[in-house]
Amino acid sequence: MRRHNFRRLTSCIAFAALVLMSPHLAAAPDAIVSANYANPVTRYGHFAAGPPHEYSRIEAKTAQGQVLAHELPADEVFEDIVPRQVRLSAGAPTSLLAIVSHREQGSALALLGIEGGKLEIVARSKAIGSPFRWLNPVAVLDLDGDGEAEIAAVITPHIGGTLKIYRRYGRRLQEVAALGGFSNHAYGSAELGLSTARNVGPRPQLLVPDASRTALRIIEFRGGNLLEVGRCQLPAPVAGPVVATSGADVDVSLRGGIQRLTPKNCLF
Repeated sequence: MRRHNFRRLTSCIAFAALVLMSPHLAAAPDAIVSANYANPVTRYGHFAAGPPHEYSRIEAKTAQGQVLAHELPADEVFEDIVPRQVRLSAGAPTSLLAIVSHREQGSALALLGIEGGKLEIVARSKAIGSPFRWLNPVAVLDLDGDGEAEIAAVITPHIGGTLKIYRRYGRRLQEVAALGGFSNHAYGSAELGLSTARNVGPRPQLLVPDASRTALRIIEFRGGNLLEVGRCQLPAPVAGPVVATSGADVDVSLRGGIQRLTPKNCLF
């Protein structure tokens, strides 16, 4: 198992902690309890998250200690840092959310789970459509209160990013809403945590930087649409993790240091 620098994993670990919807449920023997990427390759060569973060294989360990693997075909790679452990509903098994990039079609979201004793891609989104076009997940959580989690991601965060919401329909991760003007990643960086989500009021909120990363946009999913309900101007661009702390506060890592946003200094 290939191990990564702990600092680089921090944002992805926080993401996984956010989206596990029923952490007190006992794990089934074949439940996924950990996962990692393996076998770094150079056959794609985009490296949105910097080298060596393109891999041909994903490995998952189950509660009974079995290690399962899924190998991508030669025209695809996992262009990602670490798989995200997620549940799309309270009673659903743990799945893995990953970024898969195709040589000709660019990146897509992929959901992996155990089927017939094998680790398989059980659902995926439509690819962006062009090579060297990437996406960065924000969060997986129930945004509209129907008991089923949605997947939020910023598509092409380096070139005029669009925040999109996906739902699973069988083998498809289907786009159901979109809003432009976002960026939650700097090209070549292994830090993927420049956005997050929180539950502080009647409905969850997505906290995602604008396209210049000099403002934090507060977004809600209402009636099938994404709506901006607040915006925090920042003195410098977001350069590191955005972390929802206790209460309504948010810590944002900027160039030069961390700034705490509160209801007193920001429009929440």
